[in-house]
Amino acid sequence: MLVIHSLIARRRVSAVPAAGAAAALVLAAGTLSGCGDAGATITRLTVGTPGPDPYTLASNTDRTDVKQRPRAGGTKDGDSPGLYGGTRQASTCDQQKLVAFLQANPDKARAWAQVQGIPADDIPRYVSRLTPVLLRTDTLVTNHGFKDGKAVSGPAVLQAGMGVLINGYGVPTVKCNCGNPLTRPKEKISTRKASYTGRSWPGFEKRNVTDIRPRDSRKGTIVTFVLVDPEGTMGFQRPRATEGEADGPPIALPSAETEVPASDSPAPSDSGLDSPGIESPGTESPGVEPTGTESPGTGETPSPGVPPGDPGTGGDPGPGAPPDGGGTGGMAPPAGPQGPISLPPSRGPEPEPAVS
Repeated sequence: MLVIHSLIARRRVSAVPAAGAAAALVLAAGTLSGCGDAGATITRLTVGTPGPDPYTLASNTDRTDVKQRPRAGGTKDGDSPGLYGGTRQASTCDQQKLVAFLQANPDKARAWAQVQGIPADDIPRYVSRLTPVLLRTDTLVTNHGFKDGKAVSGPAVLQAGMGVLINGYGVPTVKCNCGNPLTRPKEKISTRKASYTGRSWPGFEKRNVTDIRPRDSRKGTIVTFVLVDPEGTMGFQRPRATEGEADGPPIALPSAETEVPASDSPAPSDSGLDSPGIESPGTESPGVEPTGTESPGTGETPSPGVPPGDPGTGGDPGPGAPPDGGGTGGMAPPAGPQGPISLPPSRGPEPEPAVS
């Protein structure tokens, strides 16, 4: 009997630390699962200033008088009519100057191209396929700078009114006033719980910071963006990969501009209110793709199985030329705002942008 009791006692003693270890593991897992939100620090970048670690410097790319979009915050699709703004028949981003600068600085060109997931010698073609616009909401991105001979990055909020270049899925890809590459947030970030550094601006509110996710890849890339003028009085269409010369005539404002929100909170249809960094289905990561195709400019490795939709590699339009698949310059004004037009899905593949 003594032997039996001794064995039972030993088993009970050994079970105690085992149970404690299991509980500790569960607690640790719970703690780690919240690390995506805890401790995030976001840098605010105001219009008219390049911010830290710029690739280059450019002037007259931003505007301080842009009327912000009525519905801000949460996650918005890159093809949403009125998501971006601009001055009709004018561009604030000098794409040719950016290309020339990078070609004159091979070390920066290599780092810049790596972020975009393209070879350095494909920079001219890649930049020519981007579209200059103005942000109409304070926007969450990953900002990639250049410091001490290498690329550096971190989460940032770009103030509404900042000029950016967007890709065929409607995702910000370049910050015009400094040439820095931009990608989507690297991980889930709660803009309400994060801490912020950098100078603030009038009207800045954490709940109104917007994350822009790529257009659904099954629809193909965008041919025409529906923009809104800085004063918020009219809409107009800008064909992708043009700089204003092919802008269509004024059209009515998109419906989202005239609807009165039920409250001061983002619309119920907006997803990711507290986590603008949530990935969208079918996210891409740039990197390995055929030379000459447009790089998503927002990731690191391409996702397999991305549906086709980008123009083929031959005869790619340069800046100022209507994109393959039909420009819209000179078209008759439609009766009302139209959504972005898709390229035919059968034209060549282009990965959908995703989290960097």
